[in-house]
Amino acid sequence: MSDQPSSPAPITYASAGVDIEAGDKAVELMKASVHRATRPEVLGGLGGFAGMFDASALAAMERPVLATSTDGVGTKVAIAQALDKHDTIGFDLVGMVVDDIVVCGAEPLFMTDYIACGRVVPERIAAIVGGIAEACASAGVALVGGETAEHPGLLGEDEYDVAGAATGVVEFADILRPSLVQPGDVVLGLASSGLHSNGYSLVRRVFSTADWALDRDVPELGSTLGEALLTPTRVYAADLLSLIRGPGGVHALSHVTGGGLAANVARVLPPGVHARLDRSTWRRPAIFDLVGSLGHVPEDDLERTLNLGVGFAAVVSPDHVDAAVAHLGERGIPTWVMGEIHEAQDAPIADGVEVVRGAKGVEGGSVQVVGTHPR
Repeated sequence: MSDQPSSPAPITYASAGVDIEAGDKAVELMKASVHRATRPEVLGGLGGFAGMFDASALAAMERPVLATSTDGVGTKVAIAQALDKHDTIGFDLVGMVVDDIVVCGAEPLFMTDYIACGRVVPERIAAIVGGIAEACASAGVALVGGETAEHPGLLGEDEYDVAGAATGVVEFADILRPSLVQPGDVVLGLASSGLHSNGYSLVRRVFSTADWALDRDVPELGSTLGEALLTPTRVYAADLLSLIRGPGGVHALSHVTGGGLAANVARVLPPGVHARLDRSTWRRPAIFDLVGSLGHVPEDDLERTLNLGVGFAAVVSPDHVDAAVAHLGERGIPTWVMGEIHEAQDAPIADGVEVVRGAKGVEGGSVQVVGTHPR
């Protein structure tokens, strides 16, 4: 018998939980989908250290202004993981990022993504990136790069999170500014596809507390609960750019995300004006009523957290209203007149109803939401 101690087993990157070969396979699987999310200005291909975009066309602009945005999907990824369905979460990511850029009138040009996971499963990563690429293509945005990082010990083997960033451009003279909004302008509501990607900490708590399983069939939703909760975010960028360049008359846009309708509209209004929005102009989709009733969620909390059926608001001049509604409707986005803009000092203020003034550090106009949703 030898008295020599046995050698400890060697520690490799793979034994520490990181599989480089799996990462390489994921890249191979996503190549085709990423190739479809491109633009003529993209230089190089997948796998470079940096994505490259030929910006020489900007030289023809009088005063090009770059716009950038970054965001994630939040805890909606927990629904995708629970259902083991990963090909739609990319629409949520792209919508949260590029639709913030179009608010100022900018055209989103290119995007990068970041996926952190506990373990690289090539097929799962490819499905996530495939959804991102498909959404980018629908928005006319190039997916020029990304990163997948394995974080064993920090995330569970089947856990992941996604984030992204995008850059766009707008001519300085064409920036949508609060100063363009005038009394007499009309506020249009653009329908959401559902919950989009905000408020899922509340939504998940409501259904968890009620002990509702994701495979539960819910007649009022026309689907299972999980299918309704995973409905992809509507991506509006291409449609809104088409509206701006087509019928025109757009003075402001508001992406209705965290904070709800009133706060997000207030952010794009100038001081001295007041928006009066009427709930009776749209029927609230069933998923929002279900969250409210099942969780006994106070109405004001529901309105500050969820979009309640309005994914975007557009402030347009009164002589462009009919054309804007028709244009967006033809592109598959139900749109309706939701309210109007008044001089603040002359605005019809309803008693006992909250008036929201500015939001997220913006000293903007004021908004009051009145009326009751039709049943």
